[in-house]
This record gives sequence, C-alpha cells and structure tokens, in this order.
Amino acid sequence: MNSKVLCGVFAGGLLLGALAAEHVRDTGVIHLGHEQVAAAFATGGPLLATNNFKVQAGHRTGPGEVEIHESDTDVFYVLEGSATFVTGGKAIETRITGPGETRAKEIRGGVERHLSRGDVIVIPNGVAHWFKEVNGPLLYYVVKVSK
Repeated sequence: MNSKVLCGVFAGGLLLGALAAEHVRDTGVIHLGHEQVAAAFATGGPLLATNNFKVQAGHRTGPGEVEIHESDTDVFYVLEGSATFVTGGKAIETRITGPGETRAKEIRGGVERHLSRGDVIVIPNGVAHWFKEVNGPLLYYVVKVSK
C-alpha cells in the first residue's frame, strides 16, 4: 500500500466544501475520511475532480460499456471482486458521449486479462477498455490523469 499509485489514489477526496477547499489551497493536501469513501463505494461515483486528475470509486455488479478517453489515462486498483477486462482491439458500434469521450458496445480482437483484488492496470489515453465480465461486486479506485 506504499506504492506511488496508491498514494495518488488515496490523495483524492470528495468535492470539498469551502473550508476544506481553502485548506487545499494552503497545503495542497486533500484528505477523504473513511465514511465518505464508504458512501462513494456503496454505488460508485466521483470522489474528487481537479484540472489534472480525477479520483472515482468504482462499483460494478455486471459488465459495462467500452470506454475510450481522448485525454485521460486510467489507473485502476482493484479492492474487491474480479473481472475479465479487455483492452485494445476494435471498438464496435461506437458513439460519442461527450467531449473526448467515446463509448461502444463491445471490443473485438482485444487482449483479455483477469483482474482481481490487489491488481493495478494502467490504460493510456486513446486505448479502448471494457469490463466484459464481472464476478461481483467489483470495487475499485480509478485515478484519471489528464494529458
């Protein structure tokens, strides 16, 4: 738990109130209490968003859509559960969902990996990725680093 990835992951917190935001400006340190983290993992969702990175609590009970991020590199750290995760290949039936964000139905020809507790995987921006199968619940942190 002392790796740089985990330090970056745990540096995140929920969007902070005005008092906490002032403290962040003073020191650069962001702290998120365990109760707030647990609440975010209950359903999955954002913990923190800055100009340079985002931290999210992932909670999946089934497969998702293919994602392709034009500007974000994703760093996943699996806390609980396991999944078949596909990267690369050709995204099928793509659609734009927002600026720099593409989603798709599936990936053909990608590399399948089995992710489980303690695994870290880094997906560079522009690489299609997909939770094809989830043996859940799957809980994971995602740190999105913008280029």
